Amino acid sequence: MSVVYIQALRNLALRLETLKIHGHDQVAVTGDDWKNQMRAKLNKLNKKKAARERSASMPAGAKVGDNSLDDIRVEVEKCQKCALGKTRINTVFGVGDPNARLMFIGEGPGADEDRLGEPFVGRAGKLLNDMIQAMGLSRSDVYIANIVKCRPPGNRDPLPEEAAQCMPYLMRQLKMIRPEFLCALGAVPARNLLEKNEPIGKLRGSFHDFMGAKFLATYHPSYLLRNPAAKAESWKDLRLIMNEMGLKDPRGKNV
Repeated sequence: MSVVYIQALRNLALRLETLKIHGHDQVAVTGDDWKNQMRAKLNKLNKKKAARERSASMPAGAKVGDNSLDDIRVEVEKCQKCALGKTRINTVFGVGDPNARLMFIGEGPGADEDRLGEPFVGRAGKLLNDMIQAMGLSRSDVYIANIVKCRPPGNRDPLPEEAAQCMPYLMRQLKMIRPEFLCALGAVPARNLLEKNEPIGKLRGSFHDFMGAKFLATYHPSYLLRNPAAKAESWKDLRLIMNEMGLKDPRGKNV
């Protein structure tokens, strides 16, 4: 039994005795209750420790500022560092659980995202929602962002200089959220984050290490809409993440 566990037991016992002294005679905690409370405390401590370790492993660019996500969002809304700032309707910062274990990263906003200011809301967004639900999660359980926060004209890939200007914002998002798992949707985010100029077919299918998180690339939902046969391969990628996260297939199939 760890020192932390013993100290937590002592602190809880002291609190219970204090309650009894003040007239709370019915205070009682069963063995299972003790275990559950201690397990919750230890899980919280372990999560904080893992977060500190991931933060320490981040490159210098990821440590810029200690702002909240909302503070960074405001900076993004004012940003004019590249030409995309002149053609956008809205910036598309990110959406989801700020404490998510899993974060999806796309390449950049499309027309629907530019209009609404939220990532993955068009046909590709609906497919991504279906993919997340197939994992036994919901959109609110994960965090979704892009390499660039403004729409490239004509939905072209972000230029290297555009991605470079926007990357510090994404790094700061990663620092705030500290996800355990990253899923790059398509070749653009995979290449930019891993700094490898390889096709998505070679980058997907196995985990990479990225700033202490387990990083896996798969096909972009837009590609899957154009090539439905690739959905089976993308599902294999998602199942790898599910297995590492300890998730069960909601359809009752083995992961």
